Amino acid sequence: MNLVCPQCGTTNRVPDARLHDQPVCGRCGAELMPGQPVALTDASFPGYIAGTEMPVLVDFWADWCGPCKMMAPHFATAAAQMPEVRFAKVDTDANPKVSVGHRIRSIPTMILFHGGKEVARQSGAMSAGDLQRWVRSQLASVARA
Repeated sequence: MNLVCPQCGTTNRVPDARLHDQPVCGRCGAELMPGQPVALTDASFPGYIAGTEMPVLVDFWADWCGPCKMMAPHFATAAAQMPEVRFAKVDTDANPKVSVGHRIRSIPTMILFHGGKEVARQSGAMSAGDLQRWVRSQLASVARA
């Protein structure tokens, strides 16, 4: 399984059997599968999405957005409870290139990527349980396709 380091951007090959052993980056030593969302930028986003073989759920948010702030702890809770999915956040104000490139029109917006491609999108704040149910249902749909 290929996992991109959220710190240095290096692609690391991790055997599937070792995914639950808290793998670290071979280059910088950062944790490859942290139990919390990682921050992505205009520069790190493309490589992280394209190089990470696991599904990646990205929360597009902004600091001034009330619903975004309300949902942040739920997003973090879902990240801690779903080790089979990588969770990431993109600050739309600080990273306009990625936001425009993915046609973000309202926030919060979650986009689920699998194999480097967008497979689902949902706008609006969600609870941790709703996020988990939505992600699992979308991944089940992808598996059936």
